[in-house]
Amino acid sequence: MSEELVVEQCSPTMAGLKTGNLFSCPAEDTRTLWQSIRRLNQRLVPCGIRLVPVKSLGDRELIYMYRPEKLRRDLREQGARAILREKRYPTEDPERCVVELVRRLNRGKDFPHEIGLFLGYPAEDVSGFIRHGARCAKCVGTWKVYGDEESARKKFALYQKCTRLYCEAYRKHNNLDRLLVRTHGSGAKAPPLAGAFLLGPGVA
Repeated sequence: MSEELVVEQCSPTMAGLKTGNLFSCPAEDTRTLWQSIRRLNQRLVPCGIRLVPVKSLGDRELIYMYRPEKLRRDLREQGARAILREKRYPTEDPERCVVELVRRLNRGKDFPHEIGLFLGYPAEDVSGFIRHGARCAKCVGTWKVYGDEESARKKFALYQKCTRLYCEAYRKHNNLDRLLVRTHGSGAKAPPLAGAFLLGPGVA
């Protein structure tokens, strides 16, 4: 798995702007892929990020990059807990929720609708999609929006800008580590190439 693919698919999570990203990568040689994931995790885990293979797609593998601390906070939110309880997840332990999500991903062809909670989507929008499907969405970007459209559009724009700048920086410097935001408890320190845009208006 190439570092460039990781940057293209996961920049907002690497930058600390998003809880998680889900993407697929070539997996013709499973042993080589797993070795690559282990090597990447040696660099990601100290920054509060994990990379987990979650489902085989034949000659591709579905990969989940996430920030455990952000996920823990997200899943404690009342709306998220209500959805997960209804879906019979072990809400007392976020890591067990991840294990249960992986189990459900591998149980069927369709993605569980609650997967959005593991990617940082607002619970209101996840609930809206569960109830209405693609109908009644106010707008569509990284996810389908049923709640706060203005806030969602700002986040979509921020994620796009982050991805563009991170890809440009990686092509210039060819250094993944300089793009990782290291978290310390509830705070985050931006590395040199994270860019001033991370601290700009509307990022909170």
